[in-house]
Amino acid sequence: MDMEEAKPVPRVGVVVFVLKGKSVLLGRRRSSIGASTFALPGGHLEFGLSLTHTQLYWLNQNIFGSLALIKYLSGAGESFEECGARELKEETGLEMGKAEYITVTNNLFLEQPKPAHYVTIFLRAVLADPDQLPQNLEPDKCDGWEWYEWDKDKLPQPLFWPLDQMVRSGFNPFP
Repeated sequence: MDMEEAKPVPRVGVVVFVLKGKSVLLGRRRSSIGASTFALPGGHLEFGLSLTHTQLYWLNQNIFGSLALIKYLSGAGESFEECGARELKEETGLEMGKAEYITVTNNLFLEQPKPAHYVTIFLRAVLADPDQLPQNLEPDKCDGWEWYEWDKDKLPQPLFWPLDQMVRSGFNPFP
C-alpha cells in the first residue's frame, strides 16, 4: 500500500430518533452512502476542531454555550448527546431536549461507491420546544425534513439501510 494512501478505518456516527407524538423526523439523504434514502438526523462524532476566532464565537453563541464549548475544544471530545444535539442543530435548526442512548449498530457499506464501516450510536430525544419547525440547513446533504408516523406501512421508502433493518426487526424507538 502506498504510504500516501490512508487505510480506511471505522467511523463513529450518532443519529437521533427525534420523537413528536407518534412520529419521527426523517430526511432524504443526498450523500454518497445511502443517496435518496430516508434517514434520521445525525453525523460524525468529533474529537476537536481547528476553528477561527469568528467561528468559535458563532459556535459559542448559537450551538454550544460556553461551558460545553470549552470542554469540547479542550480535547475532552463530544459525548453522544452533545454530538446528537450539534448535528440536529446544524442540519435542522432544532434544539434538542432530553435525550438518551437506545442502541448501537455495526454497519459495513461494501457495495457503496466508497466502501465504509460505521459504528452508529442511536439516541432517542424530544425537542426542547415542541413547537419548533425543522429547516433544511444543509440542502447539499438533504432534500428536507418531515415528520412521519412510526408505522412500518406508513414510513417513507426507501429507508436508509441501517434504519430499514431496524424497522424490519420490529424495533420501536418509543419508550
